[in-house]
Amino acid sequence: MSPAVPTLDLESRLLGASPLVIGLDEVGRGALAGPVAVGAAAVDAGVAATPLPEGLRDSKLVSEKRRPDLAERTADWVRAGSVGWATPGEVDEIGILGALGLAGTRALLRLAEAGVDVPAGVVLLDGDRDYVSRPARDEFGALDVRPVVKGDRDAASISAASIAAKVARDAVMVDLHEQFAPYGWDRNKGYASAAHRQAIAEHGLTPHHRASWAIAPAAGLFGRRPVGS
Repeated sequence: MSPAVPTLDLESRLLGASPLVIGLDEVGRGALAGPVAVGAAAVDAGVAATPLPEGLRDSKLVSEKRRPDLAERTADWVRAGSVGWATPGEVDEIGILGALGLAGTRALLRLAEAGVDVPAGVVLLDGDRDYVSRPARDEFGALDVRPVVKGDRDAASISAASIAAKVARDAVMVDLHEQFAPYGWDRNKGYASAAHRQAIAEHGLTPHHRASWAIAPAAGLFGRRPVGS
């Protein structure tokens, strides 16, 4: 069975009453190391009247080799796009949902800096939990945020956000690999592969690991100086 193709059906319905729709999706939520990223993709009636970029899918359904080209074409298609970030330290300090809220707010702020009237739009958030309304309130006031289960698969604006965030975060992890090669971040992107866990057991944690997570034996967490510290 071929992968599900997202559509603009939901966005088109919402654009009947709103001037724009902003899709949000996160990447890196379950990783052991590296930042979390939230992509944002704004579409309006003009965008909705044009064909979707060929091959647009949830980033998990697109091969790593094809994602960068798709991300470029998708960036040209949307009205505006951005990626917001939260650091491993912020994950440790306020938890993963709090960090996702910060990253999502930062992505929306970047859209605003690009001239997007964020409060005028409807925000579609992949998943079943709204992690962005509360942290974004101080910046934008009350937003119309609507979680969409499997939105990265079904809603084109969220798929576009997913692709942008995935390509941007993968690039960060590949760059970090040059300094922290034993952990294999060029391959696992900070996720919990067997090789990554073995490297943690052998070398301890780096400053880019989420130290509050139970991700290594006690000797790795407490018995050794973190790599790169």
